[in-house]
Amino acid sequence: MSSTDIIPATQVHDATVIFIHGLGQSSSTWRADVIEPLAPSFPNVEWILPNAPKRPVTRNNGIERPSWFDIAHLPPHEDEFDQSAIRESISSVNQMIDAVVTAGLDSRRIILIGFSQGAALSLMASLSTPCSLGGVASLSGWIPHRFRQYLENQSEDRLPARILWCHGNADEDIPLSHGLDGVSFLKTSMKYSEPEKLQVNVYENLSHTINEEEIADLGDWLRKVLFNL
Repeated sequence: MSSTDIIPATQVHDATVIFIHGLGQSSSTWRADVIEPLAPSFPNVEWILPNAPKRPVTRNNGIERPSWFDIAHLPPHEDEFDQSAIRESISSVNQMIDAVVTAGLDSRRIILIGFSQGAALSLMASLSTPCSLGGVASLSGWIPHRFRQYLENQSEDRLPARILWCHGNADEDIPLSHGLDGVSFLKTSMKYSEPEKLQVNVYENLSHTINEEEIADLGDWLRKVLFNL
C-alpha cells in the first residue's frame, strides 16, 4: 500500500473511520470534498485515508493507475476476480484495523467507507474480517460475485453491525442493478433483513459520483452508528 493520510481526532479519540478511494483516485480529493467538511461534526473520530498502489489496469490497456485490484470492464463482469490483489488489499485493510484495535479501540468503533472500487474493497474486508466492525458504507459500490463464496461460513457475530448502501440511479460505471444485486445478497445470504441494519439510499439522476445530499446522509448514518441513535 502507498502512503496513508490521517486526520486525528480533535478531542478524546473513541472512533475511527477508514475511507477507501476508488480506481484511479487518491485520498486527497475525498479529504477535501467529504472528510474535512464532515470532521468538525465528529471531533472524537480519527480518519484514516489509505492510498492504493499503482497497478496495471486491464480496462485502461495496462496503464498503471492507483488501484486496489485489476478490473477489465465497467460495469464489472460477474466472472472478474483479481484474487491475488484482492487478497493483498483486504490484508492491508485488516492490518489497519488490527493497528487501531491494538492501540486500544473496540473494533465496533471502527467504520469502513468506500467509493466504487473502494466500496467493493470495504464491503469485502468488513464482511470477512475476523472482528465485528461498527459499520460499513458503500458509495456506488458492488460485491464481486466470486468473492461471495468466501462469506458462506462467516459467523454472524463477526459481521459489521450496520451497512449503508448509497447509489445513483443514473450510474453507468457501476449501475444501480449491480448495487441492488449486492443488497439482495446481503439480505438473503448475510441475513441483513432488518432496516436498521441495512439502509439503502437511491439518488435520482446521480451518475458515478456523489452529491451534497449523499454526504449529508452519510453524516446522519455515522451519527446513528457512533452515537447509537
